[in-house]
Amino acid sequence: MREPRLWHRLLGVDRTVVDRVEADPAGQVVVAHVRPVARARRRCGRCDGRAPWYDRGEGRRRWRGLDLGTVRVFLEADAPRVNCPRHGPTVIAVPWARHAAGHTRDFDGMVAWLAVACSKAAVTRLMRIAWRTVGSIIARVMADLDAVTDRLDGLTRIGIDEISHRRGQQYLTVVTCHDTGRLVWAAPGRNNATMHRFFDDLGPDRCLELTHVSADGAFWVSDVVPLRAPQAVLCADPFHIVKWANEALDDVRRRAWEHRPPQQWRQQPGQTRIPAVAR
Repeated sequence: MREPRLWHRLLGVDRTVVDRVEADPAGQVVVAHVRPVARARRRCGRCDGRAPWYDRGEGRRRWRGLDLGTVRVFLEADAPRVNCPRHGPTVIAVPWARHAAGHTRDFDGMVAWLAVACSKAAVTRLMRIAWRTVGSIIARVMADLDAVTDRLDGLTRIGIDEISHRRGQQYLTVVTCHDTGRLVWAAPGRNNATMHRFFDDLGPDRCLELTHVSADGAFWVSDVVPLRAPQAVLCADPFHIVKWANEALDDVRRRAWEHRPPQQWRQQPGQTRIPAVAR
């Protein structure tokens, strides 16, 4: 395998020319000097359309790539601007990274996957980035996915619940698909307005396709679902049924203990003293 092809594989780049690769004396950082191939040059970073040259922008830029073991990798290239007919002066599109991002596409994809499969501490320590950066990366990845897929398409059985995500009673309303087990919608708040917002995004035609809606009995769900999806069966989810049963059982036990009858003691020869409940 020739050296250029090797670096293409290691850097995970496509439609890219690798001019040279440099390493610092300590061997902790590798910088690859790259540039787009001829057919990928002078394209708008927002719409990927061809546009005329505008200026050199802010000069050369660096993008963080996936580490090579413990060695950090950066891609460096010129970042001129083109005069897009739709978006005006805009930094050119580069094949290895999203517009206005400081990381490569492979780096973004790895972080997004780890955020689903690992803990917060594991993601930040493994990728050596801040948790705030993880949130920005997830937003970019999801924006690309939402542009080509519709997560609300084909929903028939859904579950609605809320989750606390900050101190001070800050809640998110989340909607999951029972058929796939995936999160399909989330928004701040837990009230009627939030539920109406979900059904507005779903649309009237797809609201009629719902057959079952599970929830925890919250009024802001039971009030809105019959209005927006009257044909759907509103049911309680198994988690809250078990939770309510355990809470009721604990309440009965507590009341039985508080109103227990006086105890009588009995003792037999050779045995310890044990209480006997009077009948």
